[in-house]
Amino acid sequence: MHVAAVSRNATYSFSKPNRESITLVAGLGVDGDVHMGETVKHRSRVARDPNQPNLRQVHLMHSELHAELADAGYTVGPGDLGENITTSGIDLLDLPTGTLLHLGANAVVRVTGLRNPCVQIDRFQKGVLPAVLDRDENGDVVRKAGIMSVVVTGGEVRPGDEIRVELPAQPHERLEPV
Repeated sequence: MHVAAVSRNATYSFSKPNRESITLVAGLGVDGDVHMGETVKHRSRVARDPNQPNLRQVHLMHSELHAELADAGYTVGPGDLGENITTSGIDLLDLPTGTLLHLGANAVVRVTGLRNPCVQIDRFQKGVLPAVLDRDENGDVVRKAGIMSVVVTGGEVRPGDEIRVELPAQPHERLEPV
């Protein structure tokens, strides 16, 4: 399990350029990223209540989703869907709420929930939105566009860094959209 790519953008745009490294800041998010802060920074959430806590400081997405989308005919790479950290070899969507992800030497994020994909994904590339949504055997919506987290311990994160998973105490809570 490792970091495949890191991305950030200082301006509001859907995709985030890849970087050689990003710096996570405890309680705030990705240094230099437009979504950094203690309170919400996503425009739709700010419009509803700008004082909500920012549970979406760091967006992680599994590179395996990019491969799945490529198999379906889409061209999507690291950072294209707005994620800050692209992972490899870890099933992000199966992690419980509260999981700690140790990234590289020092950084630690706490998983807060699922990314709730929106219409911007289809504006990026037509047809990708339904491709990142699925249904389980009960007919419930499965959101595949990654997970959200908050920074517990700051540090630098680079492609190639190891990811170590620390599960929370039982009982585990299933990820819900945040």
